[in-house]
Amino acid sequence: MANLSTAAMPQVFTQGEEKKRDISGLSFDVLGEIYEPDVNLATWQRTLSDELQNEAESLLHKRPKFSDRIIVEPRDIEHSLQQSFPQLHDKAHLMADLQLLTTMFSVLFGDSAVGVRLAIIDSPMCPKFHVDHVPCRLITAYTGTGTQWLPHDCADRSKLGRGSHGKSDDESGLYASTDHIQQLLPGDVALLKGEMWAGNEGAGLIHRSPAASSTTPRLLLTLDFVKAQ
Repeated sequence: MANLSTAAMPQVFTQGEEKKRDISGLSFDVLGEIYEPDVNLATWQRTLSDELQNEAESLLHKRPKFSDRIIVEPRDIEHSLQQSFPQLHDKAHLMADLQLLTTMFSVLFGDSAVGVRLAIIDSPMCPKFHVDHVPCRLITAYTGTGTQWLPHDCADRSKLGRGSHGKSDDESGLYASTDHIQQLLPGDVALLKGEMWAGNEGAGLIHRSPAASSTTPRLLLTLDFVKAQ
């Protein structure tokens, strides 16, 4: 993860009785820390292999409008992904990583079904800071820039959504300084705890999409767990 500024990050706003924190590490084991009540962001910091990066770039050039989403069951992840993403049949490293992350996510949340979205993004999906009304979401960018987020104690949540009164994030008072904005790096695998995680109401991770364009697209994977009907 990277800070958008080298300046020190003062604590400006403290909300709620329990301070939320982020945690990161170089092993995938760190993702299990999302179950800690005071953690609302867990990040596995990793460097993508050259082969995987090359395959991701190839997909950008060959299928610049690629976007698809599916739901996979825990016992059929490998087969479902192979059948649903024929565009990746010649991209073994990218497919293997997709299978790995989907399986890890399913196991982490009790062998749940998983909603998988893989898409090339050439414009910000969610350009303003917000929280997700889901229990937890996995995000990783194979190309382009990573998701931006705010530490829990550096944001005034009353300025989210309608509370911004139509002003931009920089103008609304959501944060006191752009020095507070943090950013994931390409390859980072992040679990973002949302508002619907039990006991996390009013404390979902505040985040937004970074800038993206046709010249700087992102290949983005998001995973959500799906409750049984």
